[in-house]
Amino acid sequence: GVNGITGEFSVDAADMAAGDTAENRFYRHGFWKMSPGGRNLVHADGYPAILAGDTVWGLPWRATVEDCAVYAEDRQKKGFNAALLMTVQPDMEARGPRDRTADTGFDVGFEDLSNGHLNEPNPDYFRYLDRLTAILVEHEIVPVYQPVFFGFGWKGQKVAGPVVPPAEYARFCRYLVARYGARPAIYLVGGDGSGYEPQVAAGGEEVENWDDYRQPTGIHYRPHADNRASQDAAWLDFQWCQTGHTGEHLPERVADMWRNTPIKAIANGEPTYENGVRAGRGAGWWQGHEAWSNLLAGGTMGVVYGAGSMWQWRLHKDESGHAEYFLAHGAGWREALDFEGSFYVGLVPRILEGLPLTDAEPNWEVAISRRGLLIPNKLYVAYLSNGGELRIFTELVPFSYKVIDPKTGNVVSTGRRESHTDQIPDTGDEPRVVIFIDE
Repeated sequence: GVNGITGEFSVDAADMAAGDTAENRFYRHGFWKMSPGGRNLVHADGYPAILAGDTVWGLPWRATVEDCAVYAEDRQKKGFNAALLMTVQPDMEARGPRDRTADTGFDVGFEDLSNGHLNEPNPDYFRYLDRLTAILVEHEIVPVYQPVFFGFGWKGQKVAGPVVPPAEYARFCRYLVARYGARPAIYLVGGDGSGYEPQVAAGGEEVENWDDYRQPTGIHYRPHADNRASQDAAWLDFQWCQTGHTGEHLPERVADMWRNTPIKAIANGEPTYENGVRAGRGAGWWQGHEAWSNLLAGGTMGVVYGAGSMWQWRLHKDESGHAEYFLAHGAGWREALDFEGSFYVGLVPRILEGLPLTDAEPNWEVAISRRGLLIPNKLYVAYLSNGGELRIFTELVPFSYKVIDPKTGNVVSTGRRESHTDQIPDTGDEPRVVIFIDE
């Protein structure tokens, strides 16, 4: 280790700009932080950002570095820029070999977690996690660190989150900041609970006290929650609801959260996992429609995707021991990596790349019957779930526009309206995103 070692080093900004790190957006633009209005992510230099998160809760204790590299390459190519991680395996009664490659196996972060404590960290585990998260960052994927889960956990075998003493939970949050906070990070101090557990606020306050970069910190909720715990806390930057795994589109949850004050960034942090429960549930374009619907309902922090058998990091399609309800049957993590819906969710930030979306607000007044985000006289983004025409009735919308196919990211047409009352011609019967901006 470095305990007791002293020395000096120098950093030359010109050398860094010329090096490989300048190619990584998080070193070119800086880490994520919250926008001035609190609704969005922005980089340290102010460059706008939309999160596209992928749910791989089990990666930290199940994936090998080789598997992680395969995963990260795929997700970067598709456009994902964040990965939701259970930092340690949270089930106190989970049993299996301490082997990432063996059926039912998993690595152990704390030797005493099975007793509801976090006093005996496993140094080798965290050294390995260093390597895994480094791979993610190299691929411009921000690790989203959830310390210890509060809800279902990995296999539903008695999660430690609700019973870990708050002081130990807070200390672990401080440890995560100390170990990983000098790289891109998001801290998800609540995971799959009510948000009112005492550990959550203790962890959030500890992150706030120790994170000099002020990277985003927030809460992920269970499906049956009010989604506004610690709403007035200075440490809280965002709230992520969960709409469960029934295959329903429920953007009203996001719209409800958007109205809560003080203002926090929001997103649906857990829609239906693709092919979870049964084949075809939440599959294919369902995921794309879900993402755009949540985004334009006010979830402007970003969008989140998940797949059955991926989030558990099921080693192969025949591995037993998992809760049947949450599996994508006939798939391990590698098969789930290729599920169609992930392509559409990853496209969202690519379609919106560089647009001045910061602190845009949902708007249903400037167009008839369309979802939209508006910054008056600067930007309007509309989502047409079934295509068709788009009628605009205000001078607040820019005149130039482009029509995009959200299934491919391709520009279908461009144009410029001559009058603020001109409508966009019929775009066909397929989903369309229309972006109005005068450049």
